[in-house]
Amino acid sequence: FAVLFIMVEFGESSRLAAAYGLAVTGTMTLTGILMTWIFYLLKKKTLAVVALIVTLVDAVYLGANFYKIPHGGYWSLVLSMIPFFMIILYTQGQKRLYRMMDFVPLEDFLHKFTRVYETGTRIKGTSLFLIKDVKDIPFYVTQTMFFHGVVYETNIFVSIIKRDDPFGVIGFFKDDLAKGLKVFEIQAGYMEVIDVEDLLREAGIEERAVFYGLEDIAAKNLIWKIFALIKRVTPTFIQFYKIPPKKLHGVITKISI
Repeated sequence: FAVLFIMVEFGESSRLAAAYGLAVTGTMTLTGILMTWIFYLLKKKTLAVVALIVTLVDAVYLGANFYKIPHGGYWSLVLSMIPFFMIILYTQGQKRLYRMMDFVPLEDFLHKFTRVYETGTRIKGTSLFLIKDVKDIPFYVTQTMFFHGVVYETNIFVSIIKRDDPFGVIGFFKDDLAKGLKVFEIQAGYMEVIDVEDLLREAGIEERAVFYGLEDIAAKNLIWKIFALIKRVTPTFIQFYKIPPKKLHGVITKISI
């Protein structure tokens, strides 16, 4: 279908070449801008200057291709706007979602946890709670522990951090937050596929249950409805880590945006 559409829409190979030329030079220019910015942030001045010079050359070629826009080049802009819109919508939606989530400061959480742990009934064994940052405790953790009363003898916050370097995986315990509450941090390069189960076993952790948070997004605005749909069809982060599936428990939090 795509091939037939291209043949009918473009009609001539010259128009297809115009769209291709604009797409290629546009990609080269954007790549050059990103490389220059990355080298600048990494304080690699020599590479930043070289990347800037190459980017300026690419920009000249891009400018020379602007005349091709009416001759079929506009399709490059139309098609590129679709993923661009999706990326912007997803990133802005994630920021909005994060702002609306009911995080609990660590101090407040520890005060309540200590009281519940000392006076309440504790379940035998070890439980894991996947969180992003120990400083702000997500609502699903407080909901599970304090509302549903699911507190184990040993409770471990597992924080997975992606590093800027591509390779290397380490897992280690940090200082205990309270009696019965530990923190296990996993640091991994951005190219690594993390085998969480292996890291847990190496650290001597034998968990009975693994809890993680899910969001059920309710939206009235059309834009945010699209974002909610994207979130629904996007694989959750849990699918990218090797965690025993029989021990997983997803806790849903309903959020209106």
